Amino acid sequence: MNILSYFQKIEKGIAVLIDPDKFNDISSLSFFLDNIQIAQPHMVFIGGSSVSKVDFTRCVELARQKLDIPVVLFPGASHHISNQADALLFLSLISGRNPDFLIGHHVDAIDDLEEIDLEVIPTSYLLINGGKMTSVEYVSRTVPIPQNEITIARKTAMAGKYLGHQLIYADAGSGALNPINSKMISALAKIGSPLIIGGGIRSIEAIDRAHKHGANIVVIGNKLEENIDFLLDLKHYLKTSL
Repeated sequence: MNILSYFQKIEKGIAVLIDPDKFNDISSLSFFLDNIQIAQPHMVFIGGSSVSKVDFTRCVELARQKLDIPVVLFPGASHHISNQADALLFLSLISGRNPDFLIGHHVDAIDDLEEIDLEVIPTSYLLINGGKMTSVEYVSRTVPIPQNEITIARKTAMAGKYLGHQLIYADAGSGALNPINSKMISALAKIGSPLIIGGGIRSIEAIDRAHKHGANIVVIGNKLEENIDFLLDLKHYLKTSL
C-alpha cells in the first residue's frame, strides 16, 4: 500500500499514537494492540520523544504481528527506524529553529534508511501551544506557536509545502491541556495538504470538531492510556461517520 496516497484519500480518519515508553512490559503492550485491532482505526503511529532503540523496535515488530492496519513511524530521533513499518513520517519541526529537528536527525538517519525498503513521507511538523510544556517542547528546545497566532501557523505550513513537504502534522503535544482550536485547523486545512491534528483530544466531540474543520487524520494517544474503553467509542464513531 502507498501510504501517502492513503493519507490523501482519508477525510475522517483516526490514528492511534503508541508511545513505547508508556508500556512497562510486552504483555501490557500486547493487550493494548489487541484492543486497537478490535477498534480498527485507519492506522497507528509509533513514536515518542525519548524512546530507546530497543523499545522502539520491539513495539514496531509486535504491532506488525498483531495489526492489519498501516503502521507508521512517528520518530523523535534518528534511531526510530524499522523496516517492519509501512511508512515513516520524515518530520521537520518547522515551527521551531533547532537545527537538530529541522535537518540534523534526518541526516543521521540516512545510512539506516538507505538500507531498508520503507516509504518516507516528508512532513511539516508544527508544535502548537496546548497550555502546558510537553515532552516534545522540552526535548526539542523549541517554542510552540501560540493558539491565537493563526497567520504564523499558516505561513509556516505554507513554507513547508513550498519546501516539498507532503503532509502537515499540527500537534499540541502529548498530554496537552487544550487541543488545537478550530480556527487554526481551518486555516491549515485550506493549504491543501493532508492535515494531521494531535494533542489534547479527549472526546468524540473534539474529534468530530477537528474533522468538520478540515482535519484528515485526528490522533488519539493519552486518552487511550487513561481509558482504553475509549476505543469502543472510537469504533462507534468510525462506523457512524462513514
